[in-house]
Amino acid sequence: MRAKATMASATAQEGQPAHSGKVMSWLRKVFELNPGGPNWARAVLFLDVMLAPLVLFWSIGYQQYLLSALFGALLALAADPGGGYGQRAVHIVVFAAVGAGLTALGFGIGADAWGWVVLAGFVATLLAGLTVMFGVHRFVAATALNLWFIIALALANAFHQHAHITSYTWAQTLAWTGGAALWIVVTFIEWLIRGRADRPQPIAELPGDNSRRKLTRPIIMFAVIRALVIAGTMALAWGCNLSHGYWMPIAAMVAMKPSLQQATLIGVQRIVGALLGAGVAVLLLLIPANVTGTKLFAVTVGFEAVALIFLVHGVAIRFVNYALYYTAISAGVLILLDLGQPSNYGAEGYRILWALCGVAVAVVVMFLAGLLAKRGTATVPPPRPAPQPGPQPAQTRPTGR
Repeated sequence: MRAKATMASATAQEGQPAHSGKVMSWLRKVFELNPGGPNWARAVLFLDVMLAPLVLFWSIGYQQYLLSALFGALLALAADPGGGYGQRAVHIVVFAAVGAGLTALGFGIGADAWGWVVLAGFVATLLAGLTVMFGVHRFVAATALNLWFIIALALANAFHQHAHITSYTWAQTLAWTGGAALWIVVTFIEWLIRGRADRPQPIAELPGDNSRRKLTRPIIMFAVIRALVIAGTMALAWGCNLSHGYWMPIAAMVAMKPSLQQATLIGVQRIVGALLGAGVAVLLLLIPANVTGTKLFAVTVGFEAVALIFLVHGVAIRFVNYALYYTAISAGVLILLDLGQPSNYGAEGYRILWALCGVAVAVVVMFLAGLLAKRGTATVPPPRPAPQPGPQPAQTRPTGR
């Protein structure tokens, strides 16, 4: 009986299509959870740092400068290397100065001819890719600034298209600098409370290696290919004036990894997260569709609180699973973006479409680059063996008749 049951089980498994097993394997990888669990202490720290600029800009009515301040504070937190306070302060000040320069450039040229935008994106991405020579930690910080630069270009272009929104480049730069300075103040207060002791890196999961690396040919080629891909997607987004097209270069940059398998996995997780987050945002935004007056104001304030909750949860599960993290972040960001126009649900579709295109471009390029690398390796002739010492066999001279 046991032998018959085993044979029946094997027959059932053979009858299942092979691709279903591959799909289930990919789904397990997409939603695989890190056993470390969420980091709620970091989420509370994120909320505490975020509340100061939120209350400030909401109270004075200049919400167009809020994102610059938030990104300045949060990216400074991510770039904090830990250690002694003097070393941390110098590192964050340099990071804030570079970020302020990119903020000024992004908001300064974001509404100009798209050729300048593409050129600036190419140069910024190439330089960010080459910073790996100064250590992996600085490369991660440079990549974060690179993403913010693209967002700043997109915000400048969006503000230019809406005449009722006034945005000054100097004010955006000041807001970024103020956000980074806020994190410096927070670290100083913590340093005093902790008895002026050295502190570990705030986000321990990020690489902390600052050792110098040699710029090898593969590193340079990856940086150049990455910059070309970002420039190409930016040319499509800005040159064709695509609605919410800036999601394409952002998705491409996140998905581009040195390994094709890594790029595909991150890309799939990003698409799944974008779909789930957009679905949640659309369902929630259906609530105030027919609400007006004081009820609309109350619902709007409630949605802002819900968006903050999504963002805090996203920070807590950032290193638990990327798909779930991006679901929470997408839901929070889309709710905040669409509160002013609750009936424009087509925006979510455009964002998902361009994110999908950006991921597809990144995966295809990495696939082609891998094929070219294998082909170049195969065409290289093997080295000729060195002559062995000792008596050589006598050569026979051909005889002719």
